[in-house]
Amino acid sequence: MAAFLTPAWINELDAAARTLALPTDLHLVVQQVVRDDDGEVAYVVEIADGHGRVRLGRVEHPDVSFTQDRPTAAAIAQGTLSAQAAFMDGRVQLGGDLRTVLAHASDLATIGDAFATLRAATTW
Repeated sequence: MAAFLTPAWINELDAAARTLALPTDLHLVVQQVVRDDDGEVAYVVEIADGHGRVRLGRVEHPDVSFTQDRPTAAAIAQGTLSAQAAFMDGRVQLGGDLRTVLAHASDLATIGDAFATLRAATTW
């Protein structure tokens, strides 16, 4: 079982993302940044040509970025807190164009559903 936010966990996200069947005309780059006392972990979810990819690191110009602390990120990943509720509570900071998030909400939900399958295999 991979531990949350480790390179092995990111690799498992990538494997899950590669199985998705998404609209071929969808091109979306989502930056995730999780901060804690030890620093931060950043990873990128890229959707292009009907498929997803996940990799560690940052991109210079994501379409949208989400920044949160580790407890918030863990609660969202575990499904005990919705990203929308965390945003409304000020626990998630959004960068980029909010219209992009809204326009692709169903696609982002599909990605989230694929990642949800990793919950049972993740060490929190």
